[in-house]
Amino acid sequence: MLNSRQRAQLRAAANTSDTILHIGKEGVTDNVIKQCTDALAARELIKGRVLPNSGLTPREAADELARQCSAETVQTVGTRFILYKENQDIEKDKRIRLIK
Repeated sequence: MLNSRQRAQLRAAANTSDTILHIGKEGVTDNVIKQCTDALAARELIKGRVLPNSGLTPREAADELARQCSAETVQTVGTRFILYKENQDIEKDKRIRLIK
C-alpha cells in the first residue's frame, strides 16, 4: 500500500513519461491486461488513457487493470491514469526506489 509521499513521488516520475496504454471501446480485454502486465514488468510505472468511445471511466479502468495485474492505482486525472507495480525479482532491477 502506497502512502501519500510515495504517491507524490510516483506522480512526479510519471509526469514526464509517455502514455503507453490505451483503453478503447472493447474495454479491459485480455490483450490490454497482457500489455499492462508486460509494461509494468519492464517499467514499474505506466501511464494509460481511456478513450472517449470506451464505456468505462478512467477510475473504473485503472482499478480493474490494477486488480488484474496486481498493481496499484497511483492517480486518475481526466482521461488518464497511472499504475505502479514494484519489480519483485531482484533488488538491483528496481527502476524506482520509493521513499519510506
